[in-house]
Amino acid sequence: MFTLGAASDAFSLFVVFVTVVTMGVALAIALILMRVIPSEWFHGWCQLVDTKVRTLHKEINTVNLIVGADPTIRLRRERFLLATNDILFVCSILLRNARWTPPRAAIVPNFHLPMRSYEVKNRNARWTPPHAAIIPSLHLPMRSYEVKNRTSTDDIKSLRLITAIKTPYLPDGRFDLEAYDSLVNMQIEDGVDGVIVGGTTGEGQLMSWDEHIMLIGHTINCFGTSIKVIGNTGSNSTREAVHATEQGFAVGMHAALHINPYYGKTSLEGMVAHFQCVLPMGPTIIYNVPSRTGQDIPPRVIHSIADSTNFAGIKECVGHDRVKEYTKNGITVWSGNDDECHDSKWDHDATGVISVTSNLVPGLMHELLSNGKNPSLNKKLLPLINWLFGEPNPIGVNTALAQLGVIRPIFRLPYVPLPLAKRVEFVNIVKEIGREHFIGEKDVQVLEDDDFLLVGRY
Repeated sequence: MFTLGAASDAFSLFVVFVTVVTMGVALAIALILMRVIPSEWFHGWCQLVDTKVRTLHKEINTVNLIVGADPTIRLRRERFLLATNDILFVCSILLRNARWTPPRAAIVPNFHLPMRSYEVKNRNARWTPPHAAIIPSLHLPMRSYEVKNRTSTDDIKSLRLITAIKTPYLPDGRFDLEAYDSLVNMQIEDGVDGVIVGGTTGEGQLMSWDEHIMLIGHTINCFGTSIKVIGNTGSNSTREAVHATEQGFAVGMHAALHINPYYGKTSLEGMVAHFQCVLPMGPTIIYNVPSRTGQDIPPRVIHSIADSTNFAGIKECVGHDRVKEYTKNGITVWSGNDDECHDSKWDHDATGVISVTSNLVPGLMHELLSNGKNPSLNKKLLPLINWLFGEPNPIGVNTALAQLGVIRPIFRLPYVPLPLAKRVEFVNIVKEIGREHFIGEKDVQVLEDDDFLLVGRY
């Protein structure tokens, strides 16, 4: 039996069907017309369609009043009307915004987008590094003209004796800046040209970056006019290396020391990319010590970055052959091995040495590198050098400086002092070389185990 409710349902279905078809055709026509007619005509037409949509919506509401209040019919009718309302609403919005374009902020340069596997045209092609995506300095807030104490790369290249300066501590594990200042001042008095702040010897690996940058800034503010300050701002994280180097130059350091990424090692192309990110910020020394990083920096990596105006040279720990290979190609080299520095300097044209031993005998190390070949002095220093490196640096130099009385006998863990037999051996070495050649004024003494304080939390 045909009833008013059935008529309402049929009419509602018919309205939904007509609306969908009409709006589909309208959208298709809109997409065509928006390309071929003037924009003011198109928007006038959109307004007309929008008016018709609103009129149709009112007619549906009128039918709603005629149908009556039967619950079953009302439920079906409301479902139809909800669907119709949704379609009308979406279509009207689309028509009013038919000429929408994506906001500029949503347009991301394509070098930020990862390549999807299904977008690869040639799956067997050899991958090459995306050089265009490496932007070494444009993202940095610091600009070169904001850096104080700007130093030329040639000034860094001329340094012969650079001390990897020790960082002394107070009983609570904080820096002992009074003892530190005394150490740096004694280096200056004995002819040292530069200091590495926060290197391996200075235990930068046990510092927070806040401590690290503070110590660089302190050294610059106190001694920056008397000695070149080179901050160890390297890291196995390029992001950290960039940030630390930016801060180091901002507080005034004259040059940066950078190591290749260690532990989570990278490829040779990755090394080049890593160094290219930090080189634009200022004079830079690259540090190659495979015994610590687990990965050698081969010559072809150094040759790839050697054209940079900020590349000062390399601290090389591999040996004389590598030193000779670089110097014959005009690359500045500092020996990273105290026991080889004499021969590297006088036989293989190294510029000098970045030294641990000069913490103890800066005057003798200066003499070793300044007055021509001196094999007798070199031989005299070898027992001390061998003693210093019997255990991983900086354990030896920490123990020695404590026994000389120039720093407190305090170690940040995991470093611990050398055993008693080695401490006795050091006293004998000092007597053989002459106490007057070592820094400090106190008599050298053998410290007992109980004299040392080991700090695990600081």
